[in-house]
Amino acid sequence: MRKLIYVLFITSVMITQSCQQKEERIKYPETKKGDVVDTLHGRAIADPYRWLENDTSAETGEWVKQQNEVTEAYLAKIPFRNDIKNRLTKIWDYPKYGVPFKKGDRYFYFKNDGMQNQSVLYVQESLDAEPQVLLDPNKLSDDGTVAFAGMDVSKDGKYLAYAIARGGSDWNEIKVMEIDSRNQLDDNLKWVKFSGMAWKDDGFYYSRYDEPTGSELSGKNEYHKVYFHKVGEPQSNDVLVFEDPKYPLRNYGADVTDDEEFLILYQTESTSGNALYFKDLRNSAKDFTGIVEGFDNDFTVVDDYNGKFLVRTNYNAPKYQLMLIDPARPQPANWATLIPEKEEVLEGVTLIGGKIVAQYLKDAYSQAFIHDMQGNLIDTLDIPGIGTMAGFNGKKDENTAFYAFTSFTIPTTIYMYNIQTDTSTVYRAPEVVIEDMIFETKQVFYTSKDGTKIPMFIVHKAGITLDGTNPTLLYGYGGFNISLTPSFSISRLILLEKGGVFAMPNLRGGGEYGEEWHMAGTKEQKQNVFDDFIAAAEYLIDAGYTSPDYLAIQGGSNGGLLVGAVMTQRPDLMKVAFPAVGVLDMLRYHMFTIGWAWATDYGTSDEAADFEYLIKYSPLHNIKAGTCYPATLVTTADHDDRVVPAHSFKFISELQDRQSCANPTLIRIETKAGHGAGKPTAKIIEEYADIYSFMFYNMGITPVY
Repeated sequence: MRKLIYVLFITSVMITQSCQQKEERIKYPETKKGDVVDTLHGRAIADPYRWLENDTSAETGEWVKQQNEVTEAYLAKIPFRNDIKNRLTKIWDYPKYGVPFKKGDRYFYFKNDGMQNQSVLYVQESLDAEPQVLLDPNKLSDDGTVAFAGMDVSKDGKYLAYAIARGGSDWNEIKVMEIDSRNQLDDNLKWVKFSGMAWKDDGFYYSRYDEPTGSELSGKNEYHKVYFHKVGEPQSNDVLVFEDPKYPLRNYGADVTDDEEFLILYQTESTSGNALYFKDLRNSAKDFTGIVEGFDNDFTVVDDYNGKFLVRTNYNAPKYQLMLIDPARPQPANWATLIPEKEEVLEGVTLIGGKIVAQYLKDAYSQAFIHDMQGNLIDTLDIPGIGTMAGFNGKKDENTAFYAFTSFTIPTTIYMYNIQTDTSTVYRAPEVVIEDMIFETKQVFYTSKDGTKIPMFIVHKAGITLDGTNPTLLYGYGGFNISLTPSFSISRLILLEKGGVFAMPNLRGGGEYGEEWHMAGTKEQKQNVFDDFIAAAEYLIDAGYTSPDYLAIQGGSNGGLLVGAVMTQRPDLMKVAFPAVGVLDMLRYHMFTIGWAWATDYGTSDEAADFEYLIKYSPLHNIKAGTCYPATLVTTADHDDRVVPAHSFKFISELQDRQSCANPTLIRIETKAGHGAGKPTAKIIEEYADIYSFMFYNMGITPVY
């Protein structure tokens, strides 16, 4: 296909720089100190804010209220806060589309008109037919805090099963709609978490926990189970398909092959590595058969083909390969390699039109290749540039598929692909109002502390002066085999259009270069991740992009840990820090909700050897009195049951108590929101307006609109 080249333009703005804000010390709420002391491996560890772990107490609720009042008072005095919010609201307002997929004879896709709090699910009888609204989650609540959390359509296109989440929680409810009539059925499945919906005839497999007996938002998640639900039946009639009470800290996920002949069962103990089992659904008397025991490698069944499973795995291939496994002879000695490991990371595999589409990651950006069903390379898919492909949706017996492409300067664009002619055409392109300014993206490779070369994307307005005064946002993650790849963010324009710089390094711990890269940032090697991020900041300063007075660091979840660790290790390096929904208490993280599953990346304080390295970088335990920490805005939410907000509550309490200078240390606690997924547009805009206002204000920068 012909490559399409996009240039992004936006409104010209002016920026003035003033003297650094002269701040008086903020009067923070009095935070009670308790006398809790734990003894871990012979060491006394004080935990004076343990009481803030009680998320349902009136005392914690009052503390949250007072902290939010102080934060709001500070943000309200920033003179350009409303200007930034208005600018965000204006540029946010354009249609955004999801990748279409086909079930039965119909096509389905998500669309947000621009300012809708939640995207709406549409259905088309054909690609030429008029789209119709199938389900609008905006009608499920007055404030947009009820969101889709997953969905699947039965193979015949008769039923829609969909999960909703309330207030950002990981807890889901599954409901069912009859698509022809648009009738909402009585099906209502509760206490669902970490689950898909895998259809088989007139029912589906799903995973859930028993109803919690303690706090549903902070209690440990144990005894995951797989059930089969038949449409029209009450949840009490659901059939238990799999459980293993000997292992309460395991999760189980079910999938069904496209022909609905095999049920695939995944068992996990953490975020990486899984055991793999299958059940022949053509013979109800048969039980599950094991393919892989243990959790040393990742195995994903793409589908079955000619009676064999196509499996993407990093078994004997840290960058992944595609293998064939015969369910009649599932022992490893009988496995065959279909597409061997390459230098690039095999990210995903899809069967389309009798061929295999293999998506790869090269230096953190997407590539795709076409193979025949014998694994032979036959073509390269020509994509629009250095960016990210997603959602290759198609069928193995049809020639048409859809995918999305995005980059730092290209909004998500939907393409229709014909695998027989190897041609891509734009199916839906966003209509972004742009004018007057050109941005550029470059990728550099800098050297970390131990000599490792780390890639980093840098995005900014063309022609900026490298004099060290550009407001710069350094964003990172570095964990759980997750890759950070180029993507368009409308909120980032608030920074870029003012001559600012956005930088995103691909730190160790991520998946950008396969399992070895991931493992190099885990457990006792976790310090590598922090060193990589520190080296990225030093590169940006040495190259003249910015300086410590104009540098902000940002990350969420595991990235919140990253920010917390780096700001406590090198507080001199940045002016502003944004630890979002962070894992900040590394000695107790595994005691809440699903935290135990992160032990393969972190280790736990239960083990003496793990404790020795955790205590050295745990952000909560490395805040030192007499130190001037950067201006800090911690962000979390009251319904975050992934990384419970107690992490952020305790961290900011310690930071406020020990901060030695007037730099503000504030916490912004969102209500009726969670770890981030499903957050309504209105809340997202408000949060970004506060983040950029806080950043510019503390850098002494006044944006002019």
